[in-house]
Amino acid sequence: MPDHTQLSLLARPRVWLAPSLLAARDFLGDIVQDMPLMTRIASHVGLIVLMVVTIAASGVQLNLNSDKGGPDQVAEEETDEIVLPDPIPDESAILFRAPVPITNAPKRVRREVIKYTVQPGDNVSSIAEQFEVSADSLLWANGKLEDNPDMLSVGQSLNIPPVSGVLHTVQSGEAVRSIADKYKSKKFDLNALVQNIVNFEFNQERHDFKGADYVLTTGQFLMVPGGTKPYQPRVVSAYSGPLPATAARGTGSFGWPVSGRITQKFWTRHPGIDVGAPKGAPVLAADSGYVIQSGWSNVGYGFMILINHGNGYLTRYAHLSALNVEVGDSVKKGQLIGRVGSTGNSTGPHLHFEIIRGAVHRNPFGLLPGR
Repeated sequence: MPDHTQLSLLARPRVWLAPSLLAARDFLGDIVQDMPLMTRIASHVGLIVLMVVTIAASGVQLNLNSDKGGPDQVAEEETDEIVLPDPIPDESAILFRAPVPITNAPKRVRREVIKYTVQPGDNVSSIAEQFEVSADSLLWANGKLEDNPDMLSVGQSLNIPPVSGVLHTVQSGEAVRSIADKYKSKKFDLNALVQNIVNFEFNQERHDFKGADYVLTTGQFLMVPGGTKPYQPRVVSAYSGPLPATAARGTGSFGWPVSGRITQKFWTRHPGIDVGAPKGAPVLAADSGYVIQSGWSNVGYGFMILINHGNGYLTRYAHLSALNVEVGDSVKKGQLIGRVGSTGNSTGPHLHFEIIRGAVHRNPFGLLPGR
């Protein structure tokens, strides 16, 4: 009969043991049965200590394999026991990043006249926009273009004024007030224009404005900010004699002479529109009429056609690469008359188109159908 003390000491713990622990317990039990009583008691105590230490060290494994559930359930229970504190208990405790003040420095006005070389595809309007000055100011700074913006050509050197206004070259005997009076405008009266001139840094670097008498340097530029030049309308000279009885007459309704992209609009000193299109693209008569000019122009238009529509209107087609009609031909609206080109003073293939009535240029956008 086994000893009851021995049996009670060797009784299976209620906690489930791993197989390795059971094997160790059985092995020690076999040894204990053959030992003297005192040795067995010491062995029992050692066995109990060993089991307690082993169970404590194996707590995680015992929990994961307990009868209360699988690994997922245990993980879920552990998660449920974790209570996270509210990270933002009170809106008043929220710290917001203060805005960083940004100061936009004012753009510095140029203090020199820039020399610009005309590139392919340029026109007066696009160059003026690039340098943030008015197109008129660009023309006034370049005398050759002032009478005809279509005199622009690739490789041409242009003066670019520092601001919009009139760039004037001082002549002997001139004074600030007389120059201001010459270029005064509705926007500025004479006294205001004088102050614009003497307060402008560009002028202060070239002339002596320190004393009461403003001393100008002959031959130097003088910028008149806000100044203007009077506009002289361009007079159209063309055949004004009677049209042949057989000449075609206009319908009074204009059509687009070419398909393409508007590269320059109508404005005071540009008496037509420019339509960019591939070289060789067909150019059509905007209305029926009689050809009164067909050939080379000496004023920058290159190969050009001028049509009299017999109702007070004329139309001009310039910078052509080919002419398909001659002087004296009658043409119908929409008839092929030429091809797009870049002849004369031109920076790229386009059609320059004008509508004229009574020697006055009209804005084609007001007479052509919408696109």
